[in-house]
Amino acid sequence: MKIEKLIRKNILGLQPYSSARDEYKELEKEMVFLDANESPHENGVNRYPDPQQTSVKKELSKFKKINESNILLGNGSDEVLDLLFRVFCEPKVDNVITLPPTYGMYKVLANINNVEEREVLLTKDFEPSVKKILETADKNSKILFLCSPNNPTGNSFSKESVEVLLKLFNGIVVLDEAYIDFSAQDSWLKRLNEFPNLVITQTFSKAYGMAGVRLGICYASEEIIKVLNKIKPPYNVNELTQKCALKRFLKIDDLRADIKKILKERVRLIEGLKDISFVEKVYPTDANFVLVKVDDAAKRYQQLIEKGIVIRNRTTQPLCENTLRLTVGTKRETKLLIKALSEI
Repeated sequence: MKIEKLIRKNILGLQPYSSARDEYKELEKEMVFLDANESPHENGVNRYPDPQQTSVKKELSKFKKINESNILLGNGSDEVLDLLFRVFCEPKVDNVITLPPTYGMYKVLANINNVEEREVLLTKDFEPSVKKILETADKNSKILFLCSPNNPTGNSFSKESVEVLLKLFNGIVVLDEAYIDFSAQDSWLKRLNEFPNLVITQTFSKAYGMAGVRLGICYASEEIIKVLNKIKPPYNVNELTQKCALKRFLKIDDLRADIKKILKERVRLIEGLKDISFVEKVYPTDANFVLVKVDDAAKRYQQLIEKGIVIRNRTTQPLCENTLRLTVGTKRETKLLIKALSEI
């Protein structure tokens, strides 16, 4: 597959904006910086941030065992996804394929970018319907979005289905791995070099515990990363976010410990749900949340609100009638949730 043929022509010929910090990169040297019209008064954030987030990428490269040239960072994963739309999808011409029930921003971004969204429902087991996906695709189908582990269902897609789609879909396959750190399955990062059309997105918002700093990750071939860098805003990841990310990597053992605590609490939550009379089904999960089918989702949601507990009612989503999505909290929060469910 030639990725160049999938890229919009105007993007291929685009001359990217060159910022002051792109032209002079040796920021650690003792220099007098009079090139970027910044305030000279030091306060920790008076200078523009590194536009390539070099230090963060270096740590991420070591942690994930992947080359820095295969990494792009964004202002949350949503910015990364939006950049992919703008690189590959010609408005009013191209289309993308999504697999509901899934992450809602794919649809929103398609609408924002004036790109047709074609929906192919997951099977009753929440797996991709490979045949229907390939039948739905045409020559203008530029991106296929696979969320695995999937939100809101929590399950990981079978490796066989994903591999078939990577080989047979004639466009970019975006594998959204926001919840991969909670899964027993391996990330597809290990096979990134096998598939030139594979783009993997991850995030600092879930396992890393840094939703407030807004930092998303894109892993792809050097060719795709270079094009994404052409169109991203010059300073899309701010200085404070970069510093917070670096601090998190300094305490990598704490990160691993936090993930283990969430996985342990997930087991406790699932066990506790088995004794709740109106819970009809607890779906398998590889994420930091559990999807449950209940007798009346709207009623149970409101009852929990009245007890001071906020969850997510997913009953409006395809295949998710009368379901509630429960995020895994602390031991105390799990206890409060199970107690509340028992009392209503």
